Amino acid sequence: MTQPIVHITNLNLKYHHKPVLQELNWTIKRHENWLLRGISGSGKTSLAKAIAGLVKFQGDIEINFDTERNLAPTVHYVANWYQFKDLEGQSNFYYQQRYNKQATETTATVRAELESYGKKHQLQFSEAEQLLAALGFSDLIDSTLIQLSSGEHKKLQLVSALWLKPQLLIIDQPYNGLDKLSRHHLNLLFEEITAAGTTLILISNDKLFPPCVHRFGEISGGQLIEISANEHTLEFDEQESKPIPDFLKEAPVSSADSVIRMIDVNVSYGEKQVLKNINWEVKAGEKWLLQGPNGSGKSTLLSLITGDHPQAYANNLYLFGHQRGSGESIWDIKKRIGLISPELHWYFDPLATVKHSIISGFFDSSGLFREADYTKKTQAAELIDYFGLTEYQDTLLNQLPLGKQRLAFLARTIIKNPELLILDEPCQGLDQQQTQYFNKLVDELCKNGTTLIYVGHFETQLPACIEKRILLENGEVKSAGKILEPVLK
Repeated sequence: MTQPIVHITNLNLKYHHKPVLQELNWTIKRHENWLLRGISGSGKTSLAKAIAGLVKFQGDIEINFDTERNLAPTVHYVANWYQFKDLEGQSNFYYQQRYNKQATETTATVRAELESYGKKHQLQFSEAEQLLAALGFSDLIDSTLIQLSSGEHKKLQLVSALWLKPQLLIIDQPYNGLDKLSRHHLNLLFEEITAAGTTLILISNDKLFPPCVHRFGEISGGQLIEISANEHTLEFDEQESKPIPDFLKEAPVSSADSVIRMIDVNVSYGEKQVLKNINWEVKAGEKWLLQGPNGSGKSTLLSLITGDHPQAYANNLYLFGHQRGSGESIWDIKKRIGLISPELHWYFDPLATVKHSIISGFFDSSGLFREADYTKKTQAAELIDYFGLTEYQDTLLNQLPLGKQRLAFLARTIIKNPELLILDEPCQGLDQQQTQYFNKLVDELCKNGTTLIYVGHFETQLPACIEKRILLENGEVKSAGKILEPVLK
């Protein structure tokens, strides 16, 4: 009888001293491909890391590789996001650094990163080039790692994993940050690698999954329960809504009728033009969806609005009624904006507690470096309760499951009841319950006149209040205006 590739017996695992998995048993036979789901904090990532040998546990995990297969006899785990270092081995980046020319000169390119990886694992670079082309990533091969968006970082992770051809491949949140076409091409690549013999485990609450996946499990109460494909696509029980804090019921103070006005805006890096003749106006109270394929220029466009991109001064750009470069500081701009993005999360202070991370939203800082007054602390406490984070408020942010980290960032984003909300992939890492809960809050805030720019690739992760859409392609505006038809992803 053929040995299973994975056999887990009585697995017990704690996450920062808290029991997460208890007496868990699981057998994965060869040629089985699984999709695991579960609410945030249920232990999905911990289980994946245990199988990959990355965390300590009690119990037994038996991995049986097939020595006759022409596949790498290894377990390869792809994390939620890509953590990289500069050429000096440092990883203490800050958010605005990705737009700093000096920083790009000290960070490896995609090509160099892949060449190093290929040399380490004795792989043919031509195979990596085929994967880059399949995921629409070839044009960015000479970009530096710090310049990449969240979706582009995910593609780099996926290229490396698929290039390695491991016997067991575990991917945490495979579709995070990917546009519709990239998700389709990724599923085709999953079909190819599993047909060649790789066993695949995907960790995802998304309803999307490749045809090669035919086994489904849910982590609940520390146990793995096998479910059907139909059960996987069912919604989690809706989280009971609480009344939003009173301070968020007040209409934000509007400083101008036109919040954003761009006239023939262009951004280039050397010979590469990232934004081309952008004309766009966002009026106070409007709710916009910003969309476009990976690499279309969305992150760069947002960085001009938030004041983080130095080329804002070289363009005809008006924010809150003032032309950039006419005397207002970056802090004058930021005090009117609530921002969340995957990149801001990556580069945040790792030593900040949940409470301090949320309060830092008042000061637009990456961590809390000054004392907050009584009112600010009270508002933070209200949001901590609203998002169900009371028991974690004094815990370091990076010690929480990803979903709860994101909730803390969402609280940070709205704490000053800003005039403009910029929500860039805000629901990455959230389970369905948390996504629905947060989007209801966004809808409530927008009833009070908050201006919104929302970036999202998944229709199921959008708030109902969105009324307009701007679509970018290759750095140009393909369309902009009211949404008259179903939103395409």
